[in-house]
Amino acid sequence: MPTPAVITSLDVHDVRFPTSEHLDGSDAMNPEPDYSAAYAVLRTDAGDGLEGHALAFTTGRGNDLQTAAIHALAPFVVGRRVDEVLGDLGAFSKEMVHEPQLRWLGPEKGVVQMAVGAVLNAAWDLRAKRAGQPLWRLLAHLDPEEVVSLVDFRWLTDAMTQRQALDLLRRAVPGRAEREAELLRVGYPAYTTTPGWLGYSDDKLARLAKQAVADGFTQIKLKVGADLEDDVRRMRVARAAVGDDVRIAVDANQRWDVGNAITWMRALAPFDPYWIEEPTSPDDVLGHATVRRALHPIKVATGEHVANRVMFKQFLQAGAVDVVQIDAARVAGVNENLAILLLAAHHGVPVCPHAGGVGLCEMVQHLSMADYVSISGTWTDRVVEHVDHLHEHFVTPVQLENGRYRAPLAPGGGGEMLAGSIAEHSFPDGPVWVARRAPEAVAEQGILA
Repeated sequence: MPTPAVITSLDVHDVRFPTSEHLDGSDAMNPEPDYSAAYAVLRTDAGDGLEGHALAFTTGRGNDLQTAAIHALAPFVVGRRVDEVLGDLGAFSKEMVHEPQLRWLGPEKGVVQMAVGAVLNAAWDLRAKRAGQPLWRLLAHLDPEEVVSLVDFRWLTDAMTQRQALDLLRRAVPGRAEREAELLRVGYPAYTTTPGWLGYSDDKLARLAKQAVADGFTQIKLKVGADLEDDVRRMRVARAAVGDDVRIAVDANQRWDVGNAITWMRALAPFDPYWIEEPTSPDDVLGHATVRRALHPIKVATGEHVANRVMFKQFLQAGAVDVVQIDAARVAGVNENLAILLLAAHHGVPVCPHAGGVGLCEMVQHLSMADYVSISGTWTDRVVEHVDHLHEHFVTPVQLENGRYRAPLAPGGGGEMLAGSIAEHSFPDGPVWVARRAPEAVAEQGILA
């Protein structure tokens, strides 16, 4: 009888991209970000050549902490039987999330929770590859009972019970095949943030906004919050570029107090903003509720920095959000995002994921597609964010056509980077970063001489 395959290593890479040089990703709270990935790889001795790949998204020095946290989870993974881990990813998730000493640092939030997400997403990537399926299809074909077993319902049952979640999933089963066929035929709706980075000139904003419409997008997003006069001007430029029929969402990236958010958005209201994203602290449930009441019919969106399923539960219970924005790498992986998708569907609130970062488009598309096929059963008022950079570094980069994500067919969860890209952008010794240190080294040598 053959020896069962085991997980032999959890490798972690610090991968950073110098996006600050062209202000890609710039916003009111992050003026010069370097998009980065704390990148995890699960390897086994199965002999099939398959590995599990995923990442936690940070910016720059955030990787110092995030890679260390992923390393700290190695004892929970290395040496475990592959079939034991992949056969019960609900138990595997709970084991890491509830480990008492590391959990103390949250609990269930921040760097440790994101590290759990990276490891768990890598395990899902490996499971999907072993099944020969893209992750969205693997998830969409799970029995409702298994989906419920993946979710940690602790602290959720006052908003949604296991029975309610199971009933919701069972109601979606009859239409699965039809929705999957429709998804494969036309793709999943997208919107683009590419025109809207805060550091871009008005000319670049107008040019990219017009290009977005030509590419089939029916919604764009602008970063706001640094200067009101600038934002009014930029909204005027954007509205002139796209016309009246294209939605313009705006994103303050947590810049404002509640009162400022209301005042600022009333000044932008003549340009018909579709939603205001992260108008205030991502932890301020009641503040979001106040903003939502004051600004109706402008929608309030949040979620990319919401720490866990319990916070999402409270946003929904308090009527504080019109649009839930999950993130593939913020919470504890696929499992916790399934909990959030179920909560949102139970409360009838659309989910429009955040994907502004390296690898996030590749990963989160799978969650929205699984939601459409087997959870909410709809894509009405649902769009996945798209940002047009860094996709060239991935083995299976996202594919868009006429403003919609094409459903990926390659096995896995989408987060696998090209080996060459990892080597080139590894920090601090990859060639990209060595080249940027060279002038400093030359100057230092001159001083020492």
